Amino acid sequence: MKLVAVTSCPTGIAHTYMAAEALEQAGRAAGHEVAVETQGAAGSMPLDPRVIAEADGVIYAADLEVKDKDRFVGKPFVDVGVKKAVHDAPGVIAAAVAAVGSGVVAPAAGPAAAPVTKVDANAGVGTRVRQWLMTGVSYMIPFVAAGGILIALSFMLAQLAWGDEGVVLVTEVPVDDLMTSFNVASLQDWAVLLFRTGGVAFAFLVPVLSGFIAYAIADRPGLVPGFVGGSVSMLVGAGFLGGLVTGFLAGFVALWISRWKVPKGVRGVMPVVVIPLLSSFVVGLVMFVIIGRPIASLMDGLSSWLNGLSGNNLVLLGLLLGAMMGFDLGGPINKVAYTFAVTGLATEGLDADATQYKIMAAVMAAGMVAPLAMALATVVRKKLFTHAERENGKAAWLLGASFISEGAIPFAAADPWRVIVSSVVGSSVTGGLVMAFGCTLRAPHGGIWVLPLISNPLGFILAIAVGVVVMAAIVIALKSAKPNPLVEAEQAADEQALVGQAA
Repeated sequence: MKLVAVTSCPTGIAHTYMAAEALEQAGRAAGHEVAVETQGAAGSMPLDPRVIAEADGVIYAADLEVKDKDRFVGKPFVDVGVKKAVHDAPGVIAAAVAAVGSGVVAPAAGPAAAPVTKVDANAGVGTRVRQWLMTGVSYMIPFVAAGGILIALSFMLAQLAWGDEGVVLVTEVPVDDLMTSFNVASLQDWAVLLFRTGGVAFAFLVPVLSGFIAYAIADRPGLVPGFVGGSVSMLVGAGFLGGLVTGFLAGFVALWISRWKVPKGVRGVMPVVVIPLLSSFVVGLVMFVIIGRPIASLMDGLSSWLNGLSGNNLVLLGLLLGAMMGFDLGGPINKVAYTFAVTGLATEGLDADATQYKIMAAVMAAGMVAPLAMALATVVRKKLFTHAERENGKAAWLLGASFISEGAIPFAAADPWRVIVSSVVGSSVTGGLVMAFGCTLRAPHGGIWVLPLISNPLGFILAIAVGVVVMAAIVIALKSAKPNPLVEAEQAADEQALVGQAA
């Protein structure tokens, strides 16, 4: 059969492309042609209309609403989450084949909003809260990455231009000086330009988080009060905790107002005037008068506690964050640790050795361990892994080096408890060592590609190497104790094939 598929995940990075590759491989193995459109963070290349017209069925492997769904109207389809396609691509292909014979076809889609999200209204409260939160995080991450890396680069140039005092001096140059006397040949001016641009991008972090949490709850009516609430949080010093609160507050207030029964004459102005006006007023009132100050005090206390950590306490924090990064490999617990780290980068007035920068270094290093360790294990003990896992191991080298923890998901899906136990141990070791070595990082992403922005880069690499070796050794030992039946079956088939060739 000829099948077409669309893959997307909340962050639009790893799962989107891993699902696409898994579906293509599973389709070929089953004798079908599968053409995939990846609607990821880098945009998408739409499928050729002729390919869609010739397709027998459609696969939606998406955690977000599929863009331009009307292209597939009238085609038999299956709709699964992106992780289902990563973990069980053959099962998804089989379901699509079954759908072709069922006669159930894709209905016409209504007009899609520009921003997309996918929240299951029938899910439990806990699941919906996670989906609302992840929507805000997914839209926040590009602002964090852009702003954080620009600021980190500016500090690096500032140290080249001014020396050790450059990190402080670059923040003190007025914006007017940059606009009136920019010198292309001056490293100092380039450092200031990068710092100011990154600072503007970073300023959107909390408003975007708050705005898109509210959007996930109330759709478009939630955007205005959500962004207003996030901005108020920054203004009163409530930071990302305030942004979380205002996101949920704005979403529920906007949802409540949007459900009011009003006269027909008022309905036309509800979405443009009444809902944004009243919901923004309520959010502003609550933040300025009631909860803004307590949340700001809590944020100040959290910053003071982090800056007061030292020695064994820092190492313990690194162990905990490392274990969280290695536990579900890009899932909710991993994202909690990562969000905790990146929002700390937005704290104002940090010195070059601030704990927040150490936390970011520990989180990123720990998040690189699992894919690199699985790649190493597939090289050291090939006979413990299937052909498909050995191929995934080749890609895992690059994914791990680029800080994409999801590169280890195919291994965890095939052998959950052994891989996850090994990952938690190896990642926590790396997180603790990074803290012990005092490494700091101002960039929120990038893996080894932002190594020049890391203090004590040798210690950072050593910590990763130790964690990778520890995890690889544990996973090899656990797999050796109880070999995988699939691996044994493949080896037997290979031996039979060799005997047949010899005969």
